Amino acid sequence: MSFAARLLRWYDHHGRKDLPWQRARTPYGVWVSEVMLQQTQVATVIPYFERFMARFPDLRALADAPLDAVLAHWSGLGYYSRARNLHRAAQRIRDEHGGAFPEHMDAVTALPGIGRSTAGAILAQALGRRHAILDGNVKRVLTRHRAIDGWPGRSAVERRLWDIAAAETPHARVADYTQAIMDLGATVCTRTRPRCAECPVADDCAAHRAGATSRFPAPKPRKALPVRQTRMLLVTNSDGEVWLEKRPSSGIWGGLWSLPELPTQATPEEWAVTFGTRIHALATWAPLRHTFSHFHLDITPLHLRVAAPACVMEPDRGLWYKPELSNQLGLPAPVARLLQALEQEGTGHEPNGALREAG
Repeated sequence: MSFAARLLRWYDHHGRKDLPWQRARTPYGVWVSEVMLQQTQVATVIPYFERFMARFPDLRALADAPLDAVLAHWSGLGYYSRARNLHRAAQRIRDEHGGAFPEHMDAVTALPGIGRSTAGAILAQALGRRHAILDGNVKRVLTRHRAIDGWPGRSAVERRLWDIAAAETPHARVADYTQAIMDLGATVCTRTRPRCAECPVADDCAAHRAGATSRFPAPKPRKALPVRQTRMLLVTNSDGEVWLEKRPSSGIWGGLWSLPELPTQATPEEWAVTFGTRIHALATWAPLRHTFSHFHLDITPLHLRVAAPACVMEPDRGLWYKPELSNQLGLPAPVARLLQALEQEGTGHEPNGALREAG
């Protein structure tokens, strides 16, 4: 039996067939799920997907929604450029394609945030078009099956994997095949401790036959992540509101609501003067670390209790917000955690763990 035939036979008995985006396969639903699943596990994605689709049930609802609402429903998933691109692409489809998801590969890959593999998955799973996919799970399966040396992120290795993926993709049952190979990588041909005895293509898997599954795929060359430092201001007024500022649309946490950051040489008192207020109380909390893919960010939170400013020098730059309503705005994960600690403090509970006041 061919590679695809064995995989489909396995899928019929063991594959996942009741994921939320499979119940009514539409280009829109598959697209949202594929974007969410980039760098995120299925179990994590499911509740986010269900909430997102309840709020934005179709493409036009997403396109017409304000970006803040989209980011609020994305908060906690990370990699926020995915949400911004999803929103921009929905608007492009509304404005340039009459609200109908395009059905040709070139038109799909021209949309913000959609690469070849994501486009292939959408067209294959929603429309049954024969397109190969090459996400992380598929790379792992094919790399082991053919014992391909080299990190799959290298251009030459990736080109070879695309050739294999395209050759193995069948002409029939394409939607099931793409789900099958992703499922195999996610549940059987796992990153550590693959269950080769359960694998439908183990008989001719080169890595398995050589007893070398741990060698494939080759890991990304490692380098130490640099560490950056920042001080974030938790500025609260007498009403228990906290001051939030919207970050620029590009860059880290682009478009999200965050806490003011204190420049290296500045003091909290100097910041308060520019804000048009004075500090009643100041507390330094223990630092916390947030890790991005390319650096660590060590955050020192400073809690400033301030008088209500007579006027804000730049009134359009932010807003006063109740910490308990933080799920209504798009917030970076560490900011949401700090606001939760503020809420605990406001109810008389001591902030937990690393967020306890250091002095």
